[in-house]
Amino acid sequence: ANLRAEGGHKLVCSAEPKHVAFPRTDPVVIMLVRHAERALLARGTRFPPERRTLSALAGFVEPGESAEEAVAREVHEETGLRVGDICYHSSQPWPFPGSLMLGFTAVARDDALTLDPTEIAEARWLSRADLRARRDEDFTLPGPAAIARRLIHDWLIEDGGPGLF
Repeated sequence: ANLRAEGGHKLVCSAEPKHVAFPRTDPVVIMLVRHAERALLARGTRFPPERRTLSALAGFVEPGESAEEAVAREVHEETGLRVGDICYHSSQPWPFPGSLMLGFTAVARDDALTLDPTEIAEARWLSRADLRARRDEDFTLPGPAAIARRLIHDWLIEDGGPGLF
């Protein structure tokens, strides 16, 4: 039998304690896509509409793919957009299910959306004014601990105005 050790960060074989396994970490990209003076926020199909939460796009990095390639692929698959100027922003561990969120920003070549209905339930281009004027009745944003909120906040304060924190 395998025994959890160090809060689940490793498994130790009960029959042979020298045999130790470490859980894998799956890289996930999360990106704030911009065009002109707007940012793209979306709600994935896995999130219930009554929550009204809009967030940055995200997806898993595939084997053999760089994080930047994953950003471009995921954005195109989910929205039909082509992006460039892909820049690393920050990272966040996501312990369950063992993901490492890699945050990026990217610039869309145009703003014409072709949503993949199996992935994205809704998407909106929002200006800084739209985000600052929003009410929770309109839509909500990810919580303060989420990297998506940090991406949105940092974009908001680029113009010297108020952010989310």
